[in-house]
Amino acid sequence: MSQTTDLLALMPDELESFMKSIGEPAYRAGQLFSQMHRGISPDRMTNIGKATLEKMRAAGAHFYLPTVRRKLVSAIDGTVKYLFALEDGNCVESVLMKYNHGNTVCISSQVGCRMGCAFCASTIGGKVRDLLPSEILGQVIAAGADSGERISNIVMMGIGEPLDNYDNVIRFLHLVGAPGGLNIGYRHISLSTCGLADRILMLAKEDLPITLSISLHASDDATRSAIMPVNRKWNIDALLDACKRYYAATGRRISFEYTLIAGKNDSVKDAVALATLLNSRLRERGKDSVPIHVNLIPVNPVRETGFSATDRNSLLRFAQTLEKKGIRATVRRKLGSDINASCGQLRRAEEQKADGESDKN
Repeated sequence: MSQTTDLLALMPDELESFMKSIGEPAYRAGQLFSQMHRGISPDRMTNIGKATLEKMRAAGAHFYLPTVRRKLVSAIDGTVKYLFALEDGNCVESVLMKYNHGNTVCISSQVGCRMGCAFCASTIGGKVRDLLPSEILGQVIAAGADSGERISNIVMMGIGEPLDNYDNVIRFLHLVGAPGGLNIGYRHISLSTCGLADRILMLAKEDLPITLSISLHASDDATRSAIMPVNRKWNIDALLDACKRYYAATGRRISFEYTLIAGKNDSVKDAVALATLLNSRLRERGKDSVPIHVNLIPVNPVRETGFSATDRNSLLRFAQTLEKKGIRATVRRKLGSDINASCGQLRRAEEQKADGESDKN
């Protein structure tokens, strides 16, 4: 089987080396890089001749973008939910959200997820595989190409745990920020993790000024372990210690995500406990004090979990309690409510549909 070269996974200097290796001038790499990152395949580029394409194919050059399997558009706010098909037939989800300050795309990092968070549709059925850097980048490119919109912000909060696919995610971050391509600034990229403390410490050394978001969802180990199995390996103390060290190394504010589940973690008592935890662990006098921001998210109802979202009054009381304790809190604006824009459910429906058709055959 011949070796292939994944063109979309190459940095500009690597692409230049590849083109030189087949006897092409270095400037071809710049032409390829900029156009591929706009969603144009090499065989559609008007400035790349047939002879060059033949040499690239002979050397194993390969280009593929995710294709739109399903697309849902919100009649309420224009949010677009994509089910993207990958080359091997697996599917992942991405969501394009439109704000006054620009367009944000929420992307996936794995097919499925092995973290097992009890409230999440993405983890039902477990992890199938990691996404390649080109497949992660491809979601951003494909969403921009399909919508005709410029993508200015990226949120890695879709299907999968980004830090469980560490090397591929790091390469993606370098690719998406590279001049000549999408060139999206790192400060416009947010990465969400369920709390892989060892990988957070690795990320702190990468010199990538992205925004780190921590899925916390509870203020004590018993509650967190019950809904987030990752807490059994890296408990809250280990996680917050990693957060302190991340901030000390990067100076970048960390956002804490807290999903409110009715009857589980949404009482005033829970809010007081959360504020006490964060204030006691992260706020110290002088330079070691970590800026704290909590993003409150009503849980998305998923049939298999049986969880219900907290009511509006409880949500506001929770936020107000945190504010009184000196913790800045915001309630995430829910976009695409009429298209079920939270990740995992569209892919799950597609899998069930495929299973049903298989049973009929």
